[in-house]
Amino acid sequence: MAMMNQSSSCVSGEGEEEEKMVDITLKTIGPSPPSRLRVPSSITVYDLRKLVASNGHLPVDNLRLILRGNVLHDTKDGDDVSLQLNDGDSLIVAVKPKPPPKHVREGFEDEDDDDNLKFQLPQSTSRWKRKLFYILQDTLKLPDIILMAVFSLSLKMWILIVAWFILAPVAHRWDLGPLYILGTGFCIIFVNLGQRRHGDLSAYSIFNEDFRELPGTLNADRLDQDIRAGQF
Repeated sequence: MAMMNQSSSCVSGEGEEEEKMVDITLKTIGPSPPSRLRVPSSITVYDLRKLVASNGHLPVDNLRLILRGNVLHDTKDGDDVSLQLNDGDSLIVAVKPKPPPKHVREGFEDEDDDDNLKFQLPQSTSRWKRKLFYILQDTLKLPDIILMAVFSLSLKMWILIVAWFILAPVAHRWDLGPLYILGTGFCIIFVNLGQRRHGDLSAYSIFNEDFRELPGTLNADRLDQDIRAGQF
């Protein structure tokens, strides 16, 4: 009796494992005939791409999958995308062609340049910044120039910008608007001056000892020498 209970539990356990696996149909764009693949019913898009690539000996990086009319992406808002597949689902498989050799695509470099100019977050970006980036890019459809301005500035700089806009109406109320703008300009200049190491020369001779100039500086004496030498 105990053996029968054990065997029935084994059968039920095997049945549960079998229920977690489903058969899907792969329809590769091109001359390849449809094929079937057995995969887990709950799987991430990235793992599914790897299984499809290994099954058809396809390059995983150039693989694109379409399920129920939707293009599958590995991540969304910085998180891995998971799928719940059903038995008999059809998966359209497309392989992105390799770019032609450089001498062939010389006339199409502008398109590649546009892709390279798209703003992308570095890999070390924190999770909350990555989520905010996907919200601004995918939901609000902000252009790359605005995304670059938002994520290129530090938190301290954004606090200063917000403080500036808060204090601007106060300065206007006290008729100090022009002075406020001039003071802001001088502050920006002095903050970005930086620090010179010992022995470094400034581009402006007035800040150097004995008013020493950088080599190649264009001044009145240099112009006079060039004129006398017949170079003008």
